[in-house]
Amino acid sequence: MITACEEQVDVKSETVFTGSTMGTTFMVKVIDLPDALKPQEIKAEIDKVLKDVNDKMSLWVADSELVRFNQSKETDWQQVSYDLFNVISSANEISLQSNGRFDVTLEPLIKLWGFSKEKREHEPPQSDEIKKALKAIGYKKIHLDQKSYRIKKDEPDLTINLSAIAKGFGIDQVARYLESKGVGHYMVEIGGDLRVKGSNAHRQPWKIAIETPTADSRSLHSIIDVETTGMATSGDYRNYFEKDGVRFSHIIDPLDGRPIRHKLASVTVLRKDAMTADALATTLLVMGEEDGLKWAEDNGIAAYFLIRSQDQFIEKKTSQFHAFVQPLNK
Repeated sequence: MITACEEQVDVKSETVFTGSTMGTTFMVKVIDLPDALKPQEIKAEIDKVLKDVNDKMSLWVADSELVRFNQSKETDWQQVSYDLFNVISSANEISLQSNGRFDVTLEPLIKLWGFSKEKREHEPPQSDEIKKALKAIGYKKIHLDQKSYRIKKDEPDLTINLSAIAKGFGIDQVARYLESKGVGHYMVEIGGDLRVKGSNAHRQPWKIAIETPTADSRSLHSIIDVETTGMATSGDYRNYFEKDGVRFSHIIDPLDGRPIRHKLASVTVLRKDAMTADALATTLLVMGEEDGLKWAEDNGIAAYFLIRSQDQFIEKKTSQFHAFVQPLNK
């Protein structure tokens, strides 16, 4: 979880908008709102932008575009909106780059482990159930027509879940709207992930806090300075269940169909856009501390890892993370 932290600011130079979306909350801070813009109109447009994202990509909206695609048994080309196509295309690109450690077709496994909209008893599934679900997934079963924004699936029951990337896309959409209105300094945050541009109300870089990845507290582990970037954190410490002393996280490895079992607790990624940061954070968390750190370094990803070590956390950063920000004292 990432949170924005600031000292007391001049409220005259900062306009704050808050609300709910995607099953969580959002906060938008605009510095020096242009005189021609009315706060109530900006808030209405932000709500409209986020509703549009939900109407296209949410599994919780009964008639969303994604729900309709998932419910369709059609295996021929289907026309979809540019936004939905763009997000699925971006997801598949990361799937390809990561050799399948990121996969938006995991819904059968998410349901099987009891972490989907349709909750089930938190009981580890049988091995044969996992094997069956693994046969039903696979990003390579999705095909994209880049020229006409069409998608087709190899199997009629293939479903897509964009929960690991759509929140970042929503952040980017709000940021694009603000920039289209001439806003040069802002922070857009949804559920702890965010995107910032320019400076805060003190004319200083935005101060962003990274939480200690523990379920029973919200203490801060570190604070960093950023000016223009997207940020996202993926962790295994909020959504999980325990059975017979074993902890099962909602983060599932597409390769074996089981929750991750390594010591990596959270990954924070910095990227120009929040959508890519969102997906990469999940990808690296699935990979684990060793493979994830190496892959991030090899691919020029600015990433910050918090690894469990007995009763504390060890932090590791890629060289790109060091270059991107200036760490502050806790």
